[in-house]
Amino acid sequence: MIPFLDLKAINLAHRDELINAFTRVLDSGWYVLGNEVKQFEASFADYCNANHCVGVSNGLDALHLILRAYDIGAGDEVIVPSNTYIATWLAATYAGATPVPVEPCIDTYNIDPSLIEAAITPRTKAIIAVHLYGQPADMDPIMAIAEKHGIKVIEDAAQAHGALYKGRKVGGLGHAAGFSFYPGKNLGAIGDAGAVTTNDAELADKVRVLVNYGSKVKYHNEVQGFNCRLDELQAALLTVKLPHLDDETQRRKAIAKQYTEALQGLEVVLPQVMAAAESVWHLYVIRCKNRDKLQQMLAERGVSTMIHYPIPPHQQKAYSEFNHYNLPISEKIHQQILSLPISPTMTDEDVLDVISILREVQI
Repeated sequence: MIPFLDLKAINLAHRDELINAFTRVLDSGWYVLGNEVKQFEASFADYCNANHCVGVSNGLDALHLILRAYDIGAGDEVIVPSNTYIATWLAATYAGATPVPVEPCIDTYNIDPSLIEAAITPRTKAIIAVHLYGQPADMDPIMAIAEKHGIKVIEDAAQAHGALYKGRKVGGLGHAAGFSFYPGKNLGAIGDAGAVTTNDAELADKVRVLVNYGSKVKYHNEVQGFNCRLDELQAALLTVKLPHLDDETQRRKAIAKQYTEALQGLEVVLPQVMAAAESVWHLYVIRCKNRDKLQQMLAERGVSTMIHYPIPPHQQKAYSEFNHYNLPISEKIHQQILSLPISPTMTDEDVLDVISILREVQI
């Protein structure tokens, strides 16, 4: 059996370091907003080439807090990709704003910059650009549109830790970025965690206040905030894993290259990467007209796959007011995509087995 993602193996590769970090936090007696969070924030800001990092509780909260810090809320509109995980939309509605979906490019699956301007109204306050599956969105035209209209650009970098756009890392390309460290991410915690990165000192300060009950000084509350803090323990564990991220990303890139070279000529659409971008291959996503049948046949032969994601946000019950929207590109993508196993702990034999079985069952 080839698992889709073996989280146990990924984390056990750092077992001794992780246990040492846990022991350090336990022995410190300081478990919330201490030196571990400060150290990770500094390290991750440096990694992203951003001036500021604020640790938060998860990726959704990261996006939501950015919107709140920019005073985006009721009566405002936020442009979001129609093709994304629902958290991108939830961030807008958490803030009280209205998500406005824009279709993706069919080749990269990321938001199509050429369609954004038509969606802008006097109520538009921000664009959330998702770096889906590990590939950066086409940021230069997005930033140019935002500058023209005086709106903010927020990167949803939950799947793209370390990805490059024109040689620059995500997390410092827009006005602010939200990261997730959910266990299955390329940089994953042992539980939920997230971060905001930005070059905007004022924005970082506002987020830092919002995450801690709206308070800079204990029991002195400046605004109505939230409890969205990054835990000391998760910060310590992430500090252990961050130095290994680039090596693990290189392994993902090698697997993706092997897949792409070996699967040419099959009746599937292989992922494409913009010339300006360097993906970190959080996911390796193919498209197939008979996706469900292909997934079943692979499962019968011991290859575990996943669908990211089976239902687009506008067709979810949670967004029933959008159910009548006609977003054919996103709908086509969600009907055809299939994510193949890709993980830094996959062996060469595992990769060759996936390729061999996929060629064998090709429909």
